[in-house]
Amino acid sequence: MTETKNNNGLKVLAALLGVVLLGTIIYTVSLYQDKKKTEKDLISEKELVVNDLNSLKSEYDKAILESNATNEELVSARDNIARYIDSVKTMKADISSLGRYRRQVGVLKAEREKLIKQVDSLTRSNTMIAMQRDSTYVELEKQTVFNDSLVVQNTSLAQAVERGSALNLSKINVDAVKERNSGKLSSTTRARSTDKFKICFTIADNVIAEAGDRKFYLEALDPQGNVIGKSMSMTNDNGASITFSKSTNFYFENKSLDICDYLNKPAGDFQKGQYMVNVYDDNLKLLGTSQFTLK
Repeated sequence: MTETKNNNGLKVLAALLGVVLLGTIIYTVSLYQDKKKTEKDLISEKELVVNDLNSLKSEYDKAILESNATNEELVSARDNIARYIDSVKTMKADISSLGRYRRQVGVLKAEREKLIKQVDSLTRSNTMIAMQRDSTYVELEKQTVFNDSLVVQNTSLAQAVERGSALNLSKINVDAVKERNSGKLSSTTRARSTDKFKICFTIADNVIAEAGDRKFYLEALDPQGNVIGKSMSMTNDNGASITFSKSTNFYFENKSLDICDYLNKPAGDFQKGQYMVNVYDDNLKLLGTSQFTLK
């Protein structure tokens, strides 16, 4: 009887041990499965953190490319994110580390928003400055064209005024004259009777010419083309020159003015033939010519 009870107790004990063993196995399997699931979740979370960081880095790369000038803050922030990516990839995933990096991702996103706003503001400012600069260049070009036009107009006006203010002859006449014993002069056409040339010309009125002392140059040429008289030379600022017989001075008051001057004969008599008298102004501009013949 006692032996039967002992056997029954052993059976019960074995059954209890079996149940405990089965429970232990089930618990162990459950723990293993939970560990695997946790590891899988941590890997997925780690990949999400890396993806977020890569997304941030791509946005910084785009912002740097779109920036007209290299922005050191953007480059520095992008390089920091690249280092974070390397750290997350090589770290052993655990809840604490992933939580810390997840929070850091939030900080980096906020920093990115701030920097992007700064870059956008700077870009808009640079665009505005470029537009203003281009507008200024356009206005300068317009002003340059306008100034060039004014220079041309002023030059043309100055030339017109210079031409308009130049004195001109309305009439020129040359007579060969003989001086009688009484001092009276009479015209002649004979070479041997001629004592001097009487050169008369009329200066036309000119209201825009400057009033004042003026000088004209008289050039008398004999039949051989030689200059009669003292044969003096004159050169203007442009390098033009003439050889003249004499000069005559007068005061011009903007009104028509008659002027006469005399040119005495050289040593000996005047020769027969055709003579020419030219009148030049003080700029050596030829104003008038008269020709006549002595017999």
